[in-house]
Amino acid sequence: MLPLVQFAQDFSNLWEGYFSYNQVNEVVTGRNKIYAASENAIFSFDSQTKTLEEITTIQGLSGETISTIYYSEAYELLVVGYENGLIEIVFDEDDDILTVVDIVNKSTILDGDKKINHINANENNVYLSTGYGISVFDLERLEFGDTYFIGDGGIQIEVSQTTIFGDYIYAACLDGGGLKKAPIASPNLIDYKNWEQVSNGDFLSVQTNESKLYTINTGKRLYEINNDVLTSLLVFADTPLKTTSLNEKLIVTTKNDVFVYDVDFNLLAKASDNADFNTNFNAATIDADNIYIGTDNFGVLSTSILNPLNYEEIHPDGPLLNTPPFSIQADVNGVWVTYGDYTLDYNPYPLNARGVSHLTKGGFG
Repeated sequence: MLPLVQFAQDFSNLWEGYFSYNQVNEVVTGRNKIYAASENAIFSFDSQTKTLEEITTIQGLSGETISTIYYSEAYELLVVGYENGLIEIVFDEDDDILTVVDIVNKSTILDGDKKINHINANENNVYLSTGYGISVFDLERLEFGDTYFIGDGGIQIEVSQTTIFGDYIYAACLDGGGLKKAPIASPNLIDYKNWEQVSNGDFLSVQTNESKLYTINTGKRLYEINNDVLTSLLVFADTPLKTTSLNEKLIVTTKNDVFVYDVDFNLLAKASDNADFNTNFNAATIDADNIYIGTDNFGVLSTSILNPLNYEEIHPDGPLLNTPPFSIQADVNGVWVTYGDYTLDYNPYPLNARGVSHLTKGGFG
């Protein structure tokens, strides 16, 4: 791919934006901060100072639908992946945001296959798992490298996640692609023949945790992989949505629970929704003491790893939803926002109850 990039300027001194952070689809950890991605905006939470910062279209984000994020401590930047294949780089020490449109503009890939599913790092490269295969992006040079089409005969197949284990890169594939691996140091990974089939089927994730390698298939079954032999460990009640590892912990998120395992696959913590926070979970990460869970309705919920019973709700103030308002009314008491829609024929069905947002000098209520 030829590098097609542009920089977006930060106009935050001139404009103020109001975004909803109630639905958080991805959370990652980096440099004492938790980064959380809503549909089209991002916020960070400093776990030491307890401060929140927002990254929105005001700062230069595209406003497209975010599918995943990754923080690089080595390069001090946040990589933002989108459903349409867009990549944006948010630098810690720079107000500009780098926008990379190579995948978006790739005519040989169907628009519906360009979604960035997962971002995995190895040295100076990040490996983008997508609906068509794997693309490599160099964080040092800030440009794309090779793209791997690893289906049978070199066809495009969806890759849900990659991980590095030993001398190999493993790829969890859908579309019947199974679980594949290839030597990470090979100069010819673009040749599908260099990708070895480890197991058949459809796989949601593959993840390294220190000296262990795990994978989860679409049947909700988690396996440990030893010498490329899959050994079943358990079956989850709900479909695992995100699998990651951090601080020698394996973290699996389903819609109702977050499971944290140690290096020997002992369950250290299980965080579940409750009556006070009845919601769906979407993703989770950890720091030394806490679990941080991205939810459908409460932004990020934080709870202790040692006693995951009580939750703290974390997100910036904002409206209920990011969907376009149906009506906005301003008066001396503030701004009222309602949500709703109807068809071209003025048909309002199906009816939805979406609430009302009220902005005053004190914020949203």
